[in-house]
Amino acid sequence: MSTVAEQLRTARAAKNLTVEQVADATKIRTDHVRALEDGNFSAFSATVYIRGSVKIYSKFLKLDEAALLSALDGELKGTEKFSEPPPLVEQKKNFLDFLILAFAKLNWKMGFAGVVAVVLLVVAGLAFLAWKHHKHSDPLANLPPAVYQPANTGDTLPLPKR
Repeated sequence: MSTVAEQLRTARAAKNLTVEQVADATKIRTDHVRALEDGNFSAFSATVYIRGSVKIYSKFLKLDEAALLSALDGELKGTEKFSEPPPLVEQKKNFLDFLILAFAKLNWKMGFAGVVAVVLLVVAGLAFLAWKHHKHSDPLANLPPAVYQPANTGDTLPLPKR
């Protein structure tokens, strides 16, 4: 079976199209069209660009996209650069990464409403406890008994006038 590059090149030649015509019609850069036809995948920075370009190119040439993409996957596994997806991060995850990911997954509208509801419940509970404590406490209960002792100054209270 022929390679993806050979299939694309022969299909383009069979339709008497130039590389520039293909590039204009598909909006794929001319050097990328040539790289696809030469099987030079190192011209692309990632597998997603190769797959997208082959898909657009095969659709333009009216070739079987699924067959070409599966053949392309087999060819890419044989290359060193595109055999495995690159790691997203080079370092191990720590607690801060976990915390940021957890906060990113939160639905902030619902989270904010939940926090407000919890705060209101706590305030209402504390207010109820304060009211209950105030209701059952008598401010005069702890006072000693009072005894009236008149002052020895000789002053008396004025009598009301009639």
